[in-house]
Amino acid sequence: MKDPGIDFSMVLASAVHDMKNSLGMLLNSLDELRHDNENTLGGSNQFNMLQYEAERMHNDLVQLLGIYRLGENNLSAHIEEHFVPDFLSEHMARHTPLLEGLGIECTIDADNINGFFDADLLTGVLNNTINNAIRYTKSKIRLTAREQDGYLVIGVEDDGKGYPASMQLSGTLTFKSLDFNSGSTSLGLFFASSVAKLHSEGTSTGSIKLHNGGEFGGGVFEIWLP
Repeated sequence: MKDPGIDFSMVLASAVHDMKNSLGMLLNSLDELRHDNENTLGGSNQFNMLQYEAERMHNDLVQLLGIYRLGENNLSAHIEEHFVPDFLSEHMARHTPLLEGLGIECTIDADNINGFFDADLLTGVLNNTINNAIRYTKSKIRLTAREQDGYLVIGVEDDGKGYPASMQLSGTLTFKSLDFNSGSTSLGLFFASSVAKLHSEGTSTGSIKLHNGGEFGGGVFEIWLP
């Protein structure tokens, strides 16, 4: 019998938070281990896979906490001004050791522009998107940033096979649209869409776009922020 005095969602959120923190400490230890043993671990497929999977799980937990807070109406965007090229460069620096270990080339093509956004929320979106790009790319990933039609557009491109037609979209996702029976719930895309919607200016609201093409002809993820 369910105990009416127990808030199971709060218990789960607390457990997820603890696991996220533990994985964060593990990732820091892996970074230090790689740095101290670059000659032996830098090209180790096993070590790179360990770091990749730990990063993926950490990203999943960050998204779950964000979605929980969204459901509790407790997720908001703290908008500040950022110089976009610096933001992307600093963000990419944390992924560089893993990318180099996997032999993946990553470049940044960002206009010299400022943007107004929540850096923590956008970092969560980019971490997941880059992690997905690492999974599907052949050898190249590209971060982009530009102004278009009154929006800041930040993109992640790869040279993989691209998104299947069923995943290509333009706009926003709803929780009800997620398919929990397919084995791929697209929670990451829902989180990204939710973060985009938290950014608004007047009547304009953020959104995401998934399509194929870009410089490499592979998958292109874009988040549009007003």
